[in-house]
Amino acid sequence: MTVPDLWVTQPHDAYREWQNNEAAGADRRRFSVRSIVQHTAMFERFMRHLVQHRVTLATFGAEHLESFFGDVDNRCAPGTTTRLRYTKLLDRLCRHLVDVGVRSSNPAMAFAAAAVWPEDEPEPLFLNPVADAALQDHVQPDTADDTRIARNRAVVSLLLGAGVTAAELRGALTQNVILDGVRPRVFVPKRAGRLERIIALPPFSTPALRAWQQRHAPSGEALLFPAPRDCDRPMNDVLLGAIVREALDAIGFVAPDMSPRVIRNTFARRHLIAGRTNEEVSRALGLASQRTVIRLRATLARDG
Repeated sequence: MTVPDLWVTQPHDAYREWQNNEAAGADRRRFSVRSIVQHTAMFERFMRHLVQHRVTLATFGAEHLESFFGDVDNRCAPGTTTRLRYTKLLDRLCRHLVDVGVRSSNPAMAFAAAAVWPEDEPEPLFLNPVADAALQDHVQPDTADDTRIARNRAVVSLLLGAGVTAAELRGALTQNVILDGVRPRVFVPKRAGRLERIIALPPFSTPALRAWQQRHAPSGEALLFPAPRDCDRPMNDVLLGAIVREALDAIGFVAPDMSPRVIRNTFARRHLIAGRTNEEVSRALGLASQRTVIRLRATLARDG
């Protein structure tokens, strides 16, 4: 099978081979293992879009990129660089497809030319200690809670108490959250670029999780937070985002980003305030780099 044929018939294999053996950034340096994992996940998302529109890497056009970027914009919080990262990846991909004869032109070129990388990264958003305490109070269960409210409190409790990402929460199994014993904790498996870790759950987060497990009562290998109408599928990002926004609205928090990222930043910042090192907090977040935590530490001076 020729290289062009492989890109059309087995695009995932072709992409993986290119990333592992040839692909490099603007500085001509090979990508790290973590970057390759992230790029592969981004490519797979783009491929799902192409399959949905019944086109291939050889036949998609600018209109398919336009609709794809529109979907990315709708699903990402304002101020993030997600679209820019996809633009760079797809421009690099299309240039390679032209080089190997899969395409005759690069439809991503115009998008890349119009993309402007921000000179400064957006300021991280988080709850200050007072708002953090208010959200901790908000997630405490009540005897009048129905199933939806019980689930929502548990969702926010896990985000706020363990600092997991949205994807990690959506994929969490019932057996990953251990509430019995003297050290309640959550096991977070390795996922994409995030490291495997065990996070001790603070006392404020366990009542809602316990109430949800008692009500939900699935087997250990079942999803902790399944989709409302399909227990074999995780809840989607839209529902998770709505749960988080509702909780933040309830405590009067208003910001351009009302996503799980705000709660994850709050978790990290709380640990920094408690005296944890950058390395410790980065490890708790599953990050190999300390970049995110360094930016959050720089905000501590605001608390006076």
